[in-house]
Amino acid sequence: MSASKTILTLTRQFSSTSVKSAAMIKPPVAVFGVEGRYATALYSAAMKEKKIDAVEKDIKDLKDLIGKDKKLAEFILNPLLKLNIKVDALKKVFSKKNYSPLTLNLLVCMAENGRLKSLSSVLDCFNGIMSNIRGEIVCEIVTAKSLDAPTLAEFEKTLKSFVKKNEKVLLQTKVDPSILGGAIITIGDKYVDMSIASKIKAYNSVLREIV
Repeated sequence: MSASKTILTLTRQFSSTSVKSAAMIKPPVAVFGVEGRYATALYSAAMKEKKIDAVEKDIKDLKDLIGKDKKLAEFILNPLLKLNIKVDALKKVFSKKNYSPLTLNLLVCMAENGRLKSLSSVLDCFNGIMSNIRGEIVCEIVTAKSLDAPTLAEFEKTLKSFVKKNEKVLLQTKVDPSILGGAIITIGDKYVDMSIASKIKAYNSVLREIV
C-alpha cells in the first residue's frame, strides 16, 4: 500500500466514530475515551502496515519532546491558532524528524478534529498498550520533590511485590510540588493517594463537618 493510501485509510479510521470492529486490529488491553479511540486506530494501522516498532519509537520521542520543549507544547495546545497554520507547522516540524507517515497523520487528524488537547493522553494510552504487550506494568510515582536513588530503588522493590512474577515494573516518576509531600502512586489501573495535600483536604472536610 502506498503512503498516500495509508494516510487516507488512517484518516478515515481517526475521523470515524463508527469504525467497524472487524476492520480494526484491537489492542490486547481495553482502552476507552477519545484517547483510546485514537490510540487504537494508530495501533491498528501500524500493525496492518507492520510499522509498529517505528511508530512506537516516534510516540516515545514525541512524548519526550513535548515534555522538554514548552514552546512546542504551548503551540500544540494553543486553540487560537488557525488550523491551516498549525497543520502546516506540524507537518514541517515532524517531517524533518523522519516520523512515520502514520505518526504524522495522527497529529494532522487530531489537529483537524480539534483534539490536540488530548494528545498527551493519546500518547500515554498508546505507550500503555505497548507496555501491556511486553508484560510491563506502568507504575507512576508522583512526589513533591525528586526522589534520590536509594528511595527510588526502595519504591521499585516494593512495587515489584504487587505485580505477577512474569510481569515487569516500568517505573515512571513525576514531580508535582502542589501535593506538598508524601506520594501519589499508580500501579496499572490502581491508584493510591498518600499525599499530604489529600490528607489536608480530608482533615478540612472533617473539621467543616464538626464546625
